[in-house]
Amino acid sequence: MTETSDLCGSRVIHEEKVERARLNALGPDDINCVTRTFKAMGDPTRLRILWALELGEMCVCDIAAFLGITESAISHQLKTLRHLDLVTNRREGTVLYYRLNDHHVSQLINLALEHVRE
Repeated sequence: MTETSDLCGSRVIHEEKVERARLNALGPDDINCVTRTFKAMGDPTRLRILWALELGEMCVCDIAAFLGITESAISHQLKTLRHLDLVTNRREGTVLYYRLNDHHVSQLINLALEHVRE
């Protein structure tokens, strides 16, 4: 194991661990995507929408009624979630129905819940 002291002489730098972390570091695109995903899920309204959609698809008016928020506000939040591929939609006549994009979204939420409930 290669160790070097810093200029103060009081700390030890473990070169192999630093190099291993550098070789395994996330690229800028991955970092941006993951941080945007967590930021989106970190908003209480968006998280409540995602949690409701875990039970199945819903239209904007149903989500608005559930959350007690205007349809316009819900549509704005859904646009953000859709751009991050967290939700998808389908059209039936004039009505758009939203659902989670895939099981990973549900897994992220449930894993976070498991973590905070321990």
